Amino acid sequence: MKLRNLLFVGTLLAASLTASPITYLAYLDGASESPSNASPATGFALVTIDDVANTLEVNVTFSGLVGTTTASHIHCCTADPLTGTAGVATQTPFFVGFPIGVTSGTYDHIFDLTLASTYNGAFVTANGGTAAGAEAALAAGMADGKAYLNIHTTFRPGGEIRGFLVPEPATLGLVGLALGGLILGRRRRVS
Repeated sequence: MKLRNLLFVGTLLAASLTASPITYLAYLDGASESPSNASPATGFALVTIDDVANTLEVNVTFSGLVGTTTASHIHCCTADPLTGTAGVATQTPFFVGFPIGVTSGTYDHIFDLTLASTYNGAFVTANGGTAAGAEAALAAGMADGKAYLNIHTTFRPGGEIRGFLVPEPATLGLVGLALGGLILGRRRRVS
Protein backbone atom coordinates (compact mmCIF):
# COMPACT_ATOMS: atom_id res chain seq x y z
CA MET A 1 0.00 0.00 0.00
CA LYS A 2 2.82 2.42 0.82
CA LEU A 3 4.49 1.80 -2.55
CA ARG A 4 1.23 2.58 -4.37
CA ASN A 5 0.88 5.86 -2.46
CA LEU A 6 4.50 6.73 -3.18
CA LEU A 7 4.01 6.04 -6.89
CA PHE A 8 0.84 8.15 -6.92
CA VAL A 9 2.62 11.09 -5.27
CA GLY A 10 5.57 10.59 -7.65
CA THR A 11 3.23 10.64 -10.64
CA LEU A 12 1.60 13.86 -9.44
CA LEU A 13 5.00 15.42 -8.86
CA ALA A 14 6.19 14.30 -12.29
CA ALA A 15 3.10 15.77 -13.94
CA SER A 16 3.65 19.09 -12.19
CA LEU A 17 7.32 19.15 -13.19
CA THR A 18 6.48 18.76 -16.86
CA ALA A 19 3.60 21.23 -16.80
CA SER A 20 5.42 24.48 -16.12
CA PRO A 21 7.58 26.47 -16.36
CA ILE A 22 9.99 25.52 -19.12
CA THR A 23 13.06 27.67 -19.67
CA TYR A 24 14.70 28.02 -23.07
CA LEU A 25 18.04 29.61 -23.79
CA ALA A 26 19.69 31.04 -26.87
CA TYR A 27 23.18 32.28 -27.62
CA LEU A 28 22.89 35.15 -30.09
CA ASP A 29 25.51 35.89 -32.73
CA GLY A 30 25.91 36.93 -36.35
CA ALA A 31 26.96 33.48 -37.50
CA SER A 32 23.52 32.17 -36.48
CA GLU A 33 21.72 34.70 -38.69
CA SER A 34 20.29 33.68 -42.05
CA PRO A 35 22.26 34.66 -44.00
CA SER A 36 25.11 34.69 -41.52
CA ASN A 37 27.19 37.83 -41.01
CA ALA A 38 30.51 38.75 -39.40
CA SER A 39 29.09 40.89 -36.58
CA PRO A 40 31.28 40.73 -33.47
CA ALA A 41 28.15 41.15 -31.31
CA THR A 42 26.99 38.52 -28.87
CA GLY A 43 23.97 38.04 -26.73
CA PHE A 44 22.17 35.64 -24.48
CA ALA A 45 18.45 35.07 -24.00
CA LEU A 46 16.47 33.17 -21.39
CA VAL A 47 12.84 32.70 -22.34
CA THR A 48 10.53 31.02 -19.86
CA ILE A 49 7.08 29.84 -20.81
CA ASP A 50 4.65 28.95 -18.04
CA ASP A 51 1.65 27.12 -19.42
CA VAL A 52 -0.21 27.24 -16.10
CA ALA A 53 0.19 30.98 -15.48
CA ASN A 54 0.03 31.63 -19.26
CA THR A 55 3.11 33.84 -19.17
CA LEU A 56 6.23 34.29 -21.26
CA GLU A 57 9.27 35.89 -19.66
CA VAL A 58 11.84 37.26 -22.08
CA ASN A 59 15.25 38.12 -20.61
CA VAL A 60 17.95 39.30 -23.05
CA THR A 61 21.47 40.67 -22.67
CA PHE A 62 23.47 41.81 -25.71
CA SER A 63 26.58 43.82 -26.54
CA GLY A 64 28.95 44.78 -29.34
CA LEU A 65 26.36 45.43 -32.04
CA VAL A 66 27.76 47.17 -35.12
CA GLY A 67 24.49 49.01 -35.72
CA THR A 68 21.94 50.33 -33.28
CA THR A 69 18.88 48.28 -32.41
CA THR A 70 15.74 48.75 -34.47
CA ALA A 71 13.73 45.63 -33.61
CA SER A 72 13.72 42.46 -31.53
CA HIS A 73 11.21 39.64 -31.27
CA ILE A 74 10.72 35.88 -31.46
CA HIS A 75 10.24 34.25 -34.85
CA CYS A 76 8.33 30.97 -35.18
CA CYS A 77 7.98 28.37 -36.60
CA THR A 78 10.70 27.20 -39.00
CA ALA A 79 10.14 24.14 -41.19
CA ASP A 80 13.03 22.27 -39.56
CA PRO A 81 14.49 22.53 -36.05
CA LEU A 82 17.45 24.88 -35.51
CA THR A 83 17.56 26.10 -39.11
CA GLY A 84 15.80 28.36 -41.56
CA THR A 85 13.66 31.45 -41.13
CA ALA A 86 10.10 32.09 -40.05
CA GLY A 87 7.67 34.94 -39.59
CA VAL A 88 7.52 37.00 -36.42
CA ALA A 89 5.46 35.41 -33.65
CA THR A 90 5.64 38.11 -30.97
CA GLN A 91 5.08 41.87 -30.95
CA THR A 92 6.44 43.91 -33.85
CA PRO A 93 8.62 45.66 -34.54
CA PHE A 94 10.03 45.08 -31.04
CA PHE A 95 9.08 43.81 -27.61
CA VAL A 96 7.40 46.48 -25.50
CA GLY A 97 10.13 48.37 -23.64
CA PHE A 98 13.01 46.80 -25.57
CA PRO A 99 16.01 49.20 -25.73
CA ILE A 100 16.01 50.77 -29.21
CA GLY A 101 18.84 52.85 -30.73
CA VAL A 102 21.62 51.21 -28.69
CA THR A 103 24.53 48.83 -29.34
CA SER A 104 24.28 47.00 -26.00
CA GLY A 105 21.67 46.50 -23.34
CA THR A 106 19.51 44.28 -21.22
CA TYR A 107 15.81 43.50 -21.29
CA ASP A 108 13.43 41.60 -19.00
CA HIS A 109 9.66 41.50 -19.40
CA ILE A 110 6.83 39.12 -18.60
CA PHE A 111 4.09 38.84 -21.23
CA ASP A 112 0.54 37.62 -20.73
CA LEU A 113 0.07 34.86 -23.31
CA THR A 114 -3.72 35.19 -23.16
CA LEU A 115 -3.56 38.67 -24.75
CA ALA A 116 -3.55 39.00 -28.53
CA SER A 117 -1.31 42.08 -28.11
CA THR A 118 1.55 39.76 -27.06
CA TYR A 119 1.73 38.41 -30.61
CA ASN A 120 2.17 39.62 -34.16
CA GLY A 121 -1.33 39.85 -35.68
CA ALA A 122 -0.33 37.68 -38.65
CA PHE A 123 0.83 34.94 -36.26
CA VAL A 124 -2.51 35.02 -34.43
CA THR A 125 -4.40 34.85 -37.74
CA ALA A 126 -2.26 31.93 -38.96
CA ASN A 127 -2.96 29.99 -35.76
CA GLY A 128 -6.73 29.98 -35.47
CA GLY A 129 -7.31 33.68 -34.98
CA THR A 130 -7.10 33.53 -31.18
CA ALA A 131 -4.46 34.21 -28.53
CA ALA A 132 -4.95 30.62 -27.33
CA GLY A 133 -4.07 29.29 -30.78
CA ALA A 134 -1.03 31.56 -30.97
CA GLU A 135 0.09 30.49 -27.49
CA ALA A 136 -0.18 26.80 -28.40
CA ALA A 137 1.72 27.30 -31.67
CA LEU A 138 4.50 29.30 -30.01
CA ALA A 139 4.87 26.77 -27.18
CA ALA A 140 5.00 23.88 -29.67
CA GLY A 141 7.48 25.73 -31.89
CA MET A 142 9.76 26.45 -28.94
CA ALA A 143 9.55 22.85 -27.74
CA ASP A 144 10.42 21.62 -31.24
CA GLY A 145 13.44 23.94 -31.67
CA LYS A 146 11.65 25.92 -34.38
CA ALA A 147 11.70 29.36 -32.71
CA TYR A 148 14.49 31.92 -32.47
CA LEU A 149 15.07 35.30 -30.91
CA ASN A 150 16.38 37.96 -33.26
CA ILE A 151 17.86 41.45 -32.78
CA HIS A 152 17.69 43.71 -35.85
CA THR A 153 19.90 46.78 -36.27
CA THR A 154 20.76 49.61 -38.63
CA PHE A 155 23.78 47.51 -39.71
CA ARG A 156 21.65 44.48 -40.57
CA PRO A 157 17.95 45.40 -40.90
CA GLY A 158 17.14 41.71 -41.50
CA GLY A 159 18.85 40.79 -38.23
CA GLU A 160 22.34 41.30 -36.82
CA ILE A 161 22.29 38.52 -34.21
CA ARG A 162 19.96 35.65 -33.45
CA GLY A 163 19.82 32.33 -31.66
CA PHE A 164 17.45 29.37 -31.64
CA LEU A 165 15.66 28.76 -28.36
CA VAL A 166 16.54 25.37 -26.87
CA PRO A 167 15.45 23.87 -23.55
CA GLU A 168 17.72 24.82 -20.69
CA PRO A 169 19.61 21.69 -19.48
CA ALA A 170 18.15 21.76 -15.95
CA THR A 171 14.64 21.81 -17.44
CA LEU A 172 15.53 18.79 -19.55
CA GLY A 173 16.81 17.03 -16.43
CA LEU A 174 13.55 17.61 -14.58
CA VAL A 175 11.52 16.38 -17.54
CA GLY A 176 13.75 13.29 -17.77
CA LEU A 177 13.40 12.62 -14.05
CA ALA A 178 9.63 12.93 -14.28
CA LEU A 179 9.45 10.58 -17.27
CA GLY A 180 11.77 8.12 -15.52
CA GLY A 181 9.47 8.10 -12.48
CA LEU A 182 6.45 7.43 -14.65
CA ILE A 183 8.21 4.57 -16.47
CA LEU A 184 9.43 3.04 -13.20
CA GLY A 185 5.93 3.27 -11.74
CA ARG A 186 4.46 1.62 -14.80
CA ARG A 187 7.02 -1.22 -14.76
CA ARG A 188 6.27 -2.00 -11.12
CA ARG A 189 2.54 -2.21 -11.82
CA VAL A 190 3.10 -4.57 -14.76
CA SER A 191 5.39 -6.95 -12.84
